[in-house]
Amino acid sequence: MIRPKVFKAALVLLISIIISSCTRNSIEQTVNELPDQYVIVLGVAQDAGYPQAGCTKQCCLRYYNGEHEAQRVVSLGIVDQAVGKVWMIEATPDFKSQWHDLNEKAGLNKSVPDGIFLTHAHVGHYTGLLELGREIMGAANVPVYGMPVMRSYLTENGPWSQLVALENISLRKLAADSTIRLSPDVSITPFVVPHRDEFSETVGYKIASANKSIIFIPDIDKWSKWDRSIRELVASADVAFLDATFFRNGEIDRDMSEVPHPFVEESMALFEDLPEGERSKVHFIHFNHTNPLIWSNKEQENVKNSGFSISKEGDIFDLVN
Repeated sequence: MIRPKVFKAALVLLISIIISSCTRNSIEQTVNELPDQYVIVLGVAQDAGYPQAGCTKQCCLRYYNGEHEAQRVVSLGIVDQAVGKVWMIEATPDFKSQWHDLNEKAGLNKSVPDGIFLTHAHVGHYTGLLELGREIMGAANVPVYGMPVMRSYLTENGPWSQLVALENISLRKLAADSTIRLSPDVSITPFVVPHRDEFSETVGYKIASANKSIIFIPDIDKWSKWDRSIRELVASADVAFLDATFFRNGEIDRDMSEVPHPFVEESMALFEDLPEGERSKVHFIHFNHTNPLIWSNKEQENVKNSGFSISKEGDIFDLVN
């Protein structure tokens, strides 16, 4: 005769095994359904994330009142299942959860990314490198790609210099408009953009395969300050993640010329005469906590009805087909 307690324990164990098996099969199935090469959105918010520390305005109260979910700082993941490698663009303050999600989604069970590409030295884009240090992950020689001034900044200033000295990270060179081949099927090319370069240059990236190309520009001062045509760049790409830090002028209680970015309203006006197929390539990203594209259904619908797209965490973009 089986004792009740023994039976109950056995039943719990059996259920746990079934759930574990289903979960594992679900993950394997998801991985198998993904293309061999793809880009995944790991975060969409400006450097401070959403909600922002110290904000008591209605925009962030919407989160604390349970009306909207938190949003992580802007980052992309690049996955090549064919060679079993993953890379990240940006090392954000949300690095720990973003790396976990990317690793799990790719189903590769890696300890660290195969490389991290930085755009510039503003806090939301590189401070996650600290997670690789000896106090936390104790990583070994993780390739970190940066432009010359960016590399010098990390080498000469603590605590980043400790990561270099202890070989937690291995700094790799980037050169403007010079392509790096990540795998036989995927490459990445940095290009310089005008921004508030207090500590480093600022770059965007072109991620390309034989069939697709994706543009990533989370930060730029204004499109008119650039010596390239953003309209032509959008036309040349399949997807363009573009700076949407602020929706409109006057959005924050300070002189917004001190933190120049293209307002979403400006970008929409700039692209409004493009064909619908071209406008749909534009995926706005890098939202400040005050930007209604995070929390206003009305503004979100207006942007979508105008033919543009709004980036969301977990969005996947096929580099194969």
